[in-house]
Amino acid sequence: MGLLLCLSLSATSFAQSQQTLPELGDSAQAGMSLQEERKIGDSVMREYRRDPDFVDDPEIVSYVNSIGQRLVAVSADAGRDFEFFVVRDNTINAFAMPGGFVGVHTGLLLAAQSESELAGVLAHEISHVTQRHIARQVQKSSQLSWAAIAGLLVAVLAARSNPQASQAAIVGTQAGAIQAMLNYSRDFEREADRVGFTLMESAGFDPNGMPAFFERLQRATRLSELNAAPAYLRTHPLTTERMADLQARAASVPYRQVPDSVDFQLVRAKIRADDGSPLEAVAAFQNQIKDGRYATEWAARYGLATALLRARQFRRADAALALARTGAGPHPMLETLGARIKRESGDAAGARDELVRALKDFGQRPYIVYEYAETLQALNAHREAITLLEGIVRTHPHDARAYQLLAKSHAALGHIAWQHRAQGEYYALSGSLPAAIEQYQLAQRAGDGDFYLLSSVDARLRELKDLDAEERKAKH
Repeated sequence: MGLLLCLSLSATSFAQSQQTLPELGDSAQAGMSLQEERKIGDSVMREYRRDPDFVDDPEIVSYVNSIGQRLVAVSADAGRDFEFFVVRDNTINAFAMPGGFVGVHTGLLLAAQSESELAGVLAHEISHVTQRHIARQVQKSSQLSWAAIAGLLVAVLAARSNPQASQAAIVGTQAGAIQAMLNYSRDFEREADRVGFTLMESAGFDPNGMPAFFERLQRATRLSELNAAPAYLRTHPLTTERMADLQARAASVPYRQVPDSVDFQLVRAKIRADDGSPLEAVAAFQNQIKDGRYATEWAARYGLATALLRARQFRRADAALALARTGAGPHPMLETLGARIKRESGDAAGARDELVRALKDFGQRPYIVYEYAETLQALNAHREAITLLEGIVRTHPHDARAYQLLAKSHAALGHIAWQHRAQGEYYALSGSLPAAIEQYQLAQRAGDGDFYLLSSVDARLRELKDLDAEERKAKH
């Protein structure tokens, strides 16, 4: 991902100059509007959401968003919409895109040795957005256009699965545009460090998290250079300048010990438990526990329970979860895992009771609500599930998973028009406009929709067709 974006936190995008930080001016001076930035970000996100490695696990995504939104809340753009998403990729990387979209690789979540290190990475990326670095890049170079940026972003996405196709796409866009963006990357990286450090401190994280992460990345880069690292890494070596500046900033503020949250440990364990085959994951956690190679034992037990559930070993999963609960105490992720074990082992009623308690104790966290809705569906309580999910989409109209679950319950009850409408909205929010249009057309022809439903279907179908036509035109 680092070929295009100076905004990337891959090793390739840490290339720095020896210049002092220039006066870059007020971010509000950028020539492109916020609406234009959001539009290009939405367009590229539709490509990302179709990627099979786009992580839709609600617990992982909810956690990353909670850290990101905590940082956004203390920024100068606290009222601006941000979306943090996760890509299943073992490389250490994060990246920002126009419109407030920030992506994080699972490899980075595992490489961060503390929650403050993760916060440091997100603060850096948030700062690229709030300082409007891509917009300012466009303003400074007449070679750049939003269409070129969209094409390049999509090409970089393609590099993850097909490097040769991606290279062809990049060559087919504007090579001069790429060089222009890289020419500005050094200054923007250092500005993102400075602004991001302030966000970390204001949000209550350990300011040492950012320099600690960068320093470890620098050491890893040096090692990879000894092992024939890619040419781009060799020609853009990491320097000590940024670390020295960040370490000086960290030394200038009072020391703050910030313990990691339970969520940080559980999310990392879940990512590991979902990697590889179920039996490989089980063996990995068993060996960690046997050898004492873990940050916290209860997180390792939770990871083992998750892997055992994948392996369909329900009794062992329940026993491992019980040990995790003893160490960690009450936590909503432990409760949802317990409910999943019960439901998938055939005890949907027991899962429902567990989730009712979790909703009472922890509130309507999205991933608890999803779990509850799926459990109601397992009990054929589809009308109750629909009532629950309709409440979610009223307050969160961009919740793709809620629409997907709604479609399932409407289908079970024979509500054909409602089913296709919900499925269409799921496709639209998941980035597949042609599939969304097809579903809305099926909803129009279903014959069981009332006047109000059909009116909303007609209006949304026109919107989707216009959007699809606009994107097709932009690609040609």
